[in-house]
Amino acid sequence: MRKAWLVAAVGIGGALSFIALLVLGTYMAAGSIASGVGGGSVGLAKGAVPATYQSLVQKWGNLCKAINPALLAAQLYQESGWNPRATSPAKAQGIAQFIPGTWATHGLDGDGDGDRDVWDPKDAIPSAASYDCKLAGYVKDAPGDPTKNMLAAYNAGAYAVIKYGGVPPYRETQNYVKTITTLSKSFAKPVGRVQPSQQAAGAIAFAQKKLGTPYLWGGNGTPEQNGRFDCSGLTLAAYRTVGVTLPRVANDQYNAGPHPKRDELLPGDLVFFSDDLTNSRAIRHVGIYVGGGYMINAPRAGAVIRFDPIDTPDYFGATRVTDEGAKAAPVKPTAV
Repeated sequence: MRKAWLVAAVGIGGALSFIALLVLGTYMAAGSIASGVGGGSVGLAKGAVPATYQSLVQKWGNLCKAINPALLAAQLYQESGWNPRATSPAKAQGIAQFIPGTWATHGLDGDGDGDRDVWDPKDAIPSAASYDCKLAGYVKDAPGDPTKNMLAAYNAGAYAVIKYGGVPPYRETQNYVKTITTLSKSFAKPVGRVQPSQQAAGAIAFAQKKLGTPYLWGGNGTPEQNGRFDCSGLTLAAYRTVGVTLPRVANDQYNAGPHPKRDELLPGDLVFFSDDLTNSRAIRHVGIYVGGGYMINAPRAGAVIRFDPIDTPDYFGATRVTDEGAKAAPVKPTAV
């Protein structure tokens, strides 16, 4: 829910012409922005990793060549959603979701305090990185991409990777490898420009049609809700009309693609707001950027879907939604 300092700045009556110009601008910009990601050390996107864990992930994510900080972050997010007290039905424990047997063998005293505590991220995060690197060593002679082979070994065991000469033909394992490698792009600091979204125009067009609709907490736009939305319900519905299924809540939608800088925003980007600008898990509001410093959003109870400025003290950042990023974003804990 947005704070009270946000007020509607553009009249609904001019919406059609306003949106038409912005959508045209989306495709003009698409032709002039370079794509691709450079090499070198992988940095972390602003706030993608909670500040409490950022230095640990950055340090231990460089433990070996098969991993990087963004990949390690993607694993931790997928395992626990950054919850250091997470548990699972399989008895997996902590931020890295180690099962007791695996922890007994591979747990480290990462902070040097004399114990190995699966519940302490200062031990569990180094242990997760170390375990990844050990797996990479086990399968180093298998053909194919070393990182994908490591992830496959994490999911299916090193023997399966060696047996099949790379990622084994198990659907679960192939999906895991794709999910983590895709999700890692959302945690990596972009190098160069982020490729424009080709679905942006359709998402904006849907949101534009909802201008003036009253806000509803938990609203998904169903007939029973009289077509009303909350903030993330609106963005989910807008992108669903162009074939992209976002997670339901705003802080998970942040992980649905890479993160353009403020001066690189394009219409269709999701823009996010938080009271804690160091932690994407604290995000509490999302809108659809339409250009010129404005978004369409469902701001709060008692208000309607409207245009609002994005340059406010609680502006957190943006995500350029991709289909594969949206599919990878939901958290589905697994055990190791």
